[in-house]
Amino acid sequence: MTDAVNSTTAATGTSLTSTAAVRKPTQSFDSETFMKLLVVQLKSQDPSSPMDTNAMIGQTTQLATMEKLTTMADLSADSYSLQTRMAAANVVGKQVTYAGADGIAVTGIATSVTFNGDKPTVTVGGKTMDLSALSGVAAA
Repeated sequence: MTDAVNSTTAATGTSLTSTAAVRKPTQSFDSETFMKLLVVQLKSQDPSSPMDTNAMIGQTTQLATMEKLTTMADLSADSYSLQTRMAAANVVGKQVTYAGADGIAVTGIATSVTFNGDKPTVTVGGKTMDLSALSGVAAA
């Protein structure tokens, strides 16, 4: 019987002592998680001593507040991204200053802006750099 088990395990490539799947913990608390917890709480409550109505209303209010804060954070991030892109587009054709490799200020005309990734990049005299590397902008 042992030989049959060993030949089966060898053929399938699995082991009888395989490790269990590792659960990855959730890193965020969203409305779906909140609702799951609330449902479990309601299912688990003692029927002779139900949850206080005020506590349930308080928890529901917390959920609504959390959803609004999440929405505001998303809108704020979008707004910041838009402002950064507008600022980057505004430097095209202008004289900009940035610190060179030796730390000395270099001045040139911004010829283009690229919006790849999360930070816009500006091209000045054939050299591409992050918008945040610019230390000054003036009319050409």
